[in-house]
Amino acid sequence: MKRNYKPLIVLAIVYVALYFVGAGAGKVVSTWSSKHQSVQAGSENWGLGFSTEGQPPTGNASTDELKKYDTYFMGNNAEKVIYLTFDCGYENGNTAPILDALKKHNVSATFFVVGHFLETAPDIVKRMVAEGHTVGNHTYHHRDMGAISDKSVFEKEMVDVEKLYEEITGQKLAKFYRPPQGKYSVSNLQMAKEMGYKTFFWSLAYVDWNVDAQPTKEEAFNKLLKRIHSGAIVLLHSTSKTNGEILDELLTKWEEMGYTFKALSEIDS
Repeated sequence: MKRNYKPLIVLAIVYVALYFVGAGAGKVVSTWSSKHQSVQAGSENWGLGFSTEGQPPTGNASTDELKKYDTYFMGNNAEKVIYLTFDCGYENGNTAPILDALKKHNVSATFFVVGHFLETAPDIVKRMVAEGHTVGNHTYHHRDMGAISDKSVFEKEMVDVEKLYEEITGQKLAKFYRPPQGKYSVSNLQMAKEMGYKTFFWSLAYVDWNVDAQPTKEEAFNKLLKRIHSGAIVLLHSTSKTNGEILDELLTKWEEMGYTFKALSEIDS
């Protein structure tokens, strides 16, 4: 009896083709994963990887890729410069000592505020402005902005902060944006850019936001001194009791390490 081998030959060809397609796809995924060069299309959480003490970390995307969207996570790492920033979700008595320490060291910082902070602590916002600090946009309701695809919804979160800030201070809000919790997408980085904003992530932060489990001074210094690096955008939270208590000493230690401080407005200059 004569056998028909044609179906078997076709099946073998299909398997071989699938193998090479799969291998090629795997290579592409592996290449991207190792380089972390691209901003991804979906919702992302900003993240960092530290490999060497005192050296800049790697981020979810490269500095060059982020610049396409006027987005930054650190400045020029050829200079021993720190860009100090604070996220302000609400006021609990710790912002005043932070401002006192900044004033003592003549350091200008950027405070990213939400609507609640503007509503409940307008006098502190006025003090920030009077003492030469920059106030940026942290959205009105501190939402997951990476999940927002509707441009009108995104813009309202931003514009409502702008309007209230202007009512309080009589000035225009700086066009600096920080996505709450570092949650973002390519589409809303682009939306922010179209609104004239620069987006700022960070290259150094630590777990300081949980008011019920504040880090000790030693734990804070262990992260903030060992991981500081040239061009660092440092994220701290104004709600942190630890930050209020250590900032004067922290600034002194950074200065002793040879660091100076610049405002975010100087980051691309």
